[in-house]
Amino acid sequence: MRKTTLAVLAVTTTFTLNAEQLTRDNGAPVGDNQNSITAGPNGSVLLQDVHLIQKLQRFARERIPERVVHARGTGAHGEFVVTNAIPDLTAASLFAATGKKTPVFVRFSTVIHGNHSPETLRDPRGFATKFYTDQGNWDLVGNNLPVFFIRDAIKFPDMVHSLKPSPIDNLQDANRVFDFMSNDPASTHMLTQVYSDLGTPASYREMDGFGVHAYKFINAKGEVRYVKFNWRSQQGIRSLDQAQVAKVQSMDFNHLTRDLYKEINAGNHPKWDLHIQILTPDQLDDFSFNPLDATKIWPKVAEIKVGTMTLNRMPDDFFEATEQAAFAPANLVPGIEPSEDRLLQGRIFSYSDTQLYRLGANHQQLPINRPLVNVDSHNQQGAMNFGNNKSNVNYEPSRIEPKTTLPVARAVSTELSGTVQQQIIAKTDNFSQAGEFYRGLSKQAQQNLVRNLAGDLGAVKDSVTKHVMLSHFYKADANYGKALTKAVKGELKQVEQLAARL
Repeated sequence: MRKTTLAVLAVTTTFTLNAEQLTRDNGAPVGDNQNSITAGPNGSVLLQDVHLIQKLQRFARERIPERVVHARGTGAHGEFVVTNAIPDLTAASLFAATGKKTPVFVRFSTVIHGNHSPETLRDPRGFATKFYTDQGNWDLVGNNLPVFFIRDAIKFPDMVHSLKPSPIDNLQDANRVFDFMSNDPASTHMLTQVYSDLGTPASYREMDGFGVHAYKFINAKGEVRYVKFNWRSQQGIRSLDQAQVAKVQSMDFNHLTRDLYKEINAGNHPKWDLHIQILTPDQLDDFSFNPLDATKIWPKVAEIKVGTMTLNRMPDDFFEATEQAAFAPANLVPGIEPSEDRLLQGRIFSYSDTQLYRLGANHQQLPINRPLVNVDSHNQQGAMNFGNNKSNVNYEPSRIEPKTTLPVARAVSTELSGTVQQQIIAKTDNFSQAGEFYRGLSKQAQQNLVRNLAGDLGAVKDSVTKHVMLSHFYKADANYGKALTKAVKGELKQVEQLAARL
């Protein structure tokens, strides 16, 4: 068990003179607004973290009725076909046999911008897939980029607030964005990816998708593997550079939606191959970073293709399907469990809670969300309930109408150690993967990244914030940092000094 020293706490805590006390809604002071409470350094997030729960609950209730994030989206129906059965890895029935088909509904989206915003704007793209399996619905809710800005769900409302328009003048402001990001060096990797041309895709058909988080595969024997899900587009990846964005926006700022409707309706059905990456529990400590950190990819871990998804039909009615489709990482099936990823642990709660608020308690009875299997949950009543219940028994256990449970669907036993804690993970490694991503780009793509990022970072008025951000990118890759510093007319010596302290 690791011991926490005062020196470590001093490094991970920011003190500001004359700052006002941060509180919860009941006025109680907040002890730590950076880290969720976990069961030891690698354990799950605890439900007793009332500050985390309140932040996520309140955040999900900020907008009526538009989604707070992923407001603008486009959905399509299709099917997933297994090409490589993996019953030895997971008890999830959709992967049980080669050739097995599962209906799907996919919703692509922009993340930050509103329902009627131009689709040309720089943004991560949501890539959410609902599998209508014969064990219930499984939702794989991810993005077109493999990482995220933050690693702990306690920071999600803050992150989105910084990216959204100001509450004062309703204008999006780079000063607010980088004020937040400069205090969270873990964002360096995601910022580098989203400011590359990947942040402005040419079409939804021509981008990859990622589950982002690590999950657990559980097989029939109860054996555990950690897994990442990666969608690889058979159409290839095509992005827009700055000049192309301006040209497309002047002609059609609905280009992503229009393209998907046009191509699928014309019979050009896009396909993605689903690849998985696998780690055993004893491999989790083999890296310089924590593999359960959502700001990291798993480099040099082989990808295994398990199936192909084809989108072949657009919804008959946009609102009934695309707008009312409710995705949540909590929608899991036997054989797939959440990992101890702190961001995923928060999303397990917050996405379901958001859908309950936005669409109501019975949103999973809507046709687009309804499982293909029979539902008998004993959840009852509520607005818009059309479950057509005919039983007098709405409880369990019962001798009148006994119900069975499925042993393979029980939570897998996970060994825990340590004490209840509230502190950052041990292996942060905030910068190396951002540098690797930058060095993997072509010279032209590197120049585009610097130009894209400089356009916003150069608008930051606070010199400290600007130079702290520059030091993060310099720490990732010195050439990257130097090019960006020159582009925004920063002081390279100051950047180097700040980077040396990281």
